[in-house]
Amino acid sequence: MDTLSPSSTTDLDTLLRRVRACTLCAAHLPLGPRPVLQAGRSARILIAGQAPGRKVHASGIPFDDASGQRLRDWLGLTPAQFYDPHLVALVPMGFCYPGTGKSGDLPPRPECAPTWRQPLLQQMPQVTLTIVLGQYALAWHLPQLPRNITQAVEQLRSHAGADLPGTIVLPHPSPRNNGWLRRHPWLEAQFLPLLRQRVAQLLALPPATGDDGQVSSPRRFL
Repeated sequence: MDTLSPSSTTDLDTLLRRVRACTLCAAHLPLGPRPVLQAGRSARILIAGQAPGRKVHASGIPFDDASGQRLRDWLGLTPAQFYDPHLVALVPMGFCYPGTGKSGDLPPRPECAPTWRQPLLQQMPQVTLTIVLGQYALAWHLPQLPRNITQAVEQLRSHAGADLPGTIVLPHPSPRNNGWLRRHPWLEAQFLPLLRQRVAQLLALPPATGDDGQVSSPRRFL
């Protein structure tokens, strides 16, 4: 099992190289390991999803599917903005495609998040807004909330634009959730405009600087 030493977590580039070379759960992955993520030290928005699907595994590009298009629309982000690690970190709960079960993709492999997640998050001190997608990310980022996504999302209805929380739970943007969205029209009609406004505010901030006062350089996904 790959373990981290303190020296290995002091540089994000080094950490990302280790993540992308990880074979910790290779024996359990039907298509083999291919960690897919995006991270930058100056990222302001963190998107915490579940795990790559088959299409993302093939392309190596996070959210390279219909879910990603809907998510970008929800946030009011262009592809260029979404894939800019200066602005957005894409760090799912599992970095490799876990395979498919009877009712969809399998859960993220349990080895991934305990090994890599906290070291990665520690390297992104500029994150101001975290978008949580799915019950596994919900359990990690907001363990005090119910594991039921509908109940967690419903709590957003009490927020006005000025006091959006720093961590926001959304339903997964997959087309499989079209029925859920039809049953909860307030999300798109009332809440998403506020969320897009908050995202636009973050984009308008001046470039973040690192500890040495220099503008942080971008880190690329696979």
